Amino acid sequence: MSSTLDIIINEDSRVPKYKQIVDSVIDDIGKGKLKIGEKIPSINELSEHLLLSRDTVEKAYKRLKEQQVIVSVKGKGYYTTKTDLISKKSVFFMINKPSVYKMLIYNSFVNAIGVNGHVNLYIYHCEESLFIRSLEKNLGGYDNYVIMPHFRDKNLNHVSFTDSVIDIIEQIPKDKLIILDNAKPDIKGDYGSIYQDFQQDIYEALKEGLERIKRYNKIILVYPTKSVNPYPKRILHGFKQFCVEQKFDFEVLDEIYDDMDLPEKDLYITIQERDLVNLVRQIRKADNLELGKNIGIISYNDTPLKDLLGITVISTDFKAMGESAAYMVMKNKKERVKNVFKYIERNSL
Repeated sequence: MSSTLDIIINEDSRVPKYKQIVDSVIDDIGKGKLKIGEKIPSINELSEHLLLSRDTVEKAYKRLKEQQVIVSVKGKGYYTTKTDLISKKSVFFMINKPSVYKMLIYNSFVNAIGVNGHVNLYIYHCEESLFIRSLEKNLGGYDNYVIMPHFRDKNLNHVSFTDSVIDIIEQIPKDKLIILDNAKPDIKGDYGSIYQDFQQDIYEALKEGLERIKRYNKIILVYPTKSVNPYPKRILHGFKQFCVEQKFDFEVLDEIYDDMDLPEKDLYITIQERDLVNLVRQIRKADNLELGKNIGIISYNDTPLKDLLGITVISTDFKAMGESAAYMVMKNKKERVKNVFKYIERNSL
């Protein structure tokens, strides 16, 4: 087989053999071992040389053609071709749900990567099996894996990791892995992480707003316990820690109910958008209530609309999270970074 193409198939690897071929060709071009415009072996030649089925090599060549790494010339064979993808980082980016906040992280990541990366977005809707299948299908196919682990158990409780999730994550080379939102010290190796400390973040943010919060007699956290996309219970623990230490009367509700009794001097902390909307609507209908005067609202996670409406928030900086992840990808950094969490006071408190 006459070619400078040098492919070694690792029989013990879980990376599909066709992907090993794709990675080898791209790697050889990137290192200058294969020149642009150089002829590479035919499908039959390479399958015979590697002792692989023709279908495996054909699948690899098809993927390389789709990525514009190689081109077929009728009657002559296959040649490497100039492609922007060779010099770009290919990124597998997976989030648990397509919420405003998670898409803000993704968009800020893509904007920060700019022309230096090719990013594919995957969404698994907090389903463990979908998360695992998506990773299994794409192991070895990307330069970097940026993943956000949030799952639900059979009782719709939030779970950060499971044994099966850790097993599949362990198969990602750690120099290619960045974990967002959650930190998991049990994963071996040196990998990147930009995380929230859900319990400490809400605790510290509420302490920052303590002087304003003291104006209220009771604090009610609206924490959805049966959400399809559940929230970490560490949020609940941090809230209770604050209330107990500061000796506040408090209560936890599943949701904002229609036609609630809304006494004066109550402060509500909402997590889901629909609860915020329902609460504001009921406050506006009440003759005796004025938001920010005798009833208060703090909302979890900031949005431009909350800013426009003057809603006080406690929120991580989603834009910063995406930008930090992009920086780690482009600079090959493997750091553990706690993301910025803010208390932003507005007219609703």
